[in-house]
Amino acid sequence: MENEESIDLGRLMHILYDRRKTVGAIVGGCTALALIVSFALPKTYESTTLVQTRSSAGVGGASAMAAMLGGGSGGAELNFIELMKSRTVLEPIIDQLEWDDEKDKPDAKKFAKKYLKIENTKQTNLITVTATGKSPEEAQMISQNVVDNFLAMQTDKAKQTQSTFVKFLNERIDEAKQEAEDARTEFAKYQQTHKIYSPDEQARATVSKMNAFDDALGNMAVQQKANQAKLESVSAKLGDMRSSSQAFHINDNANVMALRKQIVDAQVGLVGLRERYTEEHPSVVSAQEKIAALQQKLSEEVNTIVASQYTSINPAQADLIKDQANAEASIAVAQASEAAIKERRVEKEKELENFPQEVLEYLKLQKEASIKEGTYAGLVKQCEDAKIKEAMESMDIQIIDPADLPDEDKPAGPRKKLITAIGFVIGCLISFGYGLIQYKREEA
Repeated sequence: MENEESIDLGRLMHILYDRRKTVGAIVGGCTALALIVSFALPKTYESTTLVQTRSSAGVGGASAMAAMLGGGSGGAELNFIELMKSRTVLEPIIDQLEWDDEKDKPDAKKFAKKYLKIENTKQTNLITVTATGKSPEEAQMISQNVVDNFLAMQTDKAKQTQSTFVKFLNERIDEAKQEAEDARTEFAKYQQTHKIYSPDEQARATVSKMNAFDDALGNMAVQQKANQAKLESVSAKLGDMRSSSQAFHINDNANVMALRKQIVDAQVGLVGLRERYTEEHPSVVSAQEKIAALQQKLSEEVNTIVASQYTSINPAQADLIKDQANAEASIAVAQASEAAIKERRVEKEKELENFPQEVLEYLKLQKEASIKEGTYAGLVKQCEDAKIKEAMESMDIQIIDPADLPDEDKPAGPRKKLITAIGFVIGCLISFGYGLIQYKREEA
C-alpha cells in the first residue's frame, strides 16, 4: 500500500510569507537577469513580402502543381512555399550575407528554419514571406530576394519546358506545311489537267455541308500533333523516368472511357450543328462549352489517377508526369473523335455518288487540301499560343506588397517584455521550489 503524502498549502504559503525577502530576491533577481539578457541580445528586424499566386487555370507551369499530389485547395501554395525554401532560391542569399566564420554559414534548410517564416494566409492564394535580419536592410534584402529568386527560377523552368515543346511543335509544323503544299500542288495539277476549276451549283451546295466535317477533322489532326509534340517534350524532360498512361491504366479506366465517349459524341454532335448553324448560334456555343467542360473533367480525372498511384520526389517532376498522362489521354480522345467523324462523313459522302467521277475526284482533292492547310494553320496558332504562354508562365506569383524596410527604432527582437515576463515566471517557480524545500525541512 502506497503512503500518500499531502501538502498543507496554507502552511506552505505561510513559509513563503515568512521568507518573503528571500522569495522577493529570487523573483526580482530572475526578472532583472531576464531584463538584462533582453537588452544584451542583438537586435533583429523583420521584413514581410506579400505575394499572390496565379489561378491554376492552365495546366503547365508551377501553378498546376496543386493537383499533382491530390493537394486540393491550397496545394499550389504549399508547393510554392517549399520551392521558396529550395537551395536554388536560398543559396545566392546565403552567399550574399556576411558570416563571422565560414563554419557558421548554414545550409538552405537551416537558413530557412532560422531566418524565414513563409505562410499561406488562411488557405487563400496569398503567401507571406517574413525574413529576419540583423539590420532593417538585411531583413528587407532577404525577404525580397526570396521572392525574386523564386520568380527567376520559375521563369527559367517555364522557358525550358515551353521551349522544348515549341521545338517539337515546330517539327510538326514543318511536316504539316509540306503536306499542305503537296496537297495544294496535287489539287492545282488536277484542275489544270481536267480543266475543272469550279463544280456546279449542286455540287458546291453539297460540298458546303461537308465543310463542317473537314474543319472538325483538321481540328482533330491539330490536337493530335500538338499533344504528340507536348508528349515528346515532356518525355525528353523526364529522361529515364518513362512513366506513361499505360502504367497508370488511364485509358482503360472506366471513368476515363466514359468521359472519352461523351467527348466523342459531343464532337460528332457539334459537327452536325455546324452543318446548319453559324459559330455564333446558341446551340453551337452551348455544344462547345459542353465539350470544354468534359475535357476539363477528363483532365481532373487523369490528375486524380496519377496522384493516387504515384508519389513524386519533387513537385516539378509530378507536374511533368501529369502533363504526360494528360497528353496521352488527349491524343486517345482526338483519335477516337477523328474516327467517329470520318465514319459520319462517309455516310454524308453517299450524297455525292451521282456526280461525275471527275467532279468527285476534284472534291476529294479539294477536301484533302483544305484539311491539311487547316492543320498547318492550327499548328502555327498553337505555336504562337505556346510562346505567349511561355511569357505568362513565369508569372506564377505576383508581388502585392514589396518587402518593407523595418523601422530601426522598432526591432522585432529581442522581445524584452516577453523575456522579462519569462524571467518573472521562472523566479516564481524557483521560489515555489525553495518554499517546498523549507516545508520538507520543517516536516523532518
